[in-house]
Amino acid sequence: MPAPNTDERQRVRDYIVSQAAKLSIPELVAKVRADTAILRETAAAVPAGRWRERPSEGDWSAAEVCAHILEMNERSGSAIEAILDGNEPPRGVADVMRKDTGDAPGDAATFWDTFIARRERLYERVSRANGDENLGVHLTHEWFGALTWREWFLFMRVHDLDHMRQLKALVPES
Repeated sequence: MPAPNTDERQRVRDYIVSQAAKLSIPELVAKVRADTAILRETAAAVPAGRWRERPSEGDWSAAEVCAHILEMNERSGSAIEAILDGNEPPRGVADVMRKDTGDAPGDAATFWDTFIARRERLYERVSRANGDENLGVHLTHEWFGALTWREWFLFMRVHDLDHMRQLKALVPES
């Protein structure tokens, strides 16, 4: 996906930072959970026979989009949990598309089952947080800069919704 322009990057960053500071932990968890739940229906709407098909040169297939979402879900969840537990977050929490997606989910149901199992563990861990743990530790996004775990958690929602638009583009119009 093309990088957003500087103004758009700043707008998104400002949103992430302000909302992460404003919302309580239960509100953050509820927001991320509710807003990303539509990934399930969106992925399921991609025709099974077109799951691995790239719509055009340079575009991602549904399998590739979902593999990327799953990878970010795992890396982000592990990093946030490490920070909350007072440990050094794993290196390489980057929002980049791997060239090798051989482990991409075979269908929408597999994608969702894998996604939600990992995400629910993160929701549970974040729900037990006070909210002020280790806010001096940052994860750095190439477009949005240094983010606290709270901000990165909310960024996960933005990330999911951004890639959901890619999935929607793969759904035939009815």
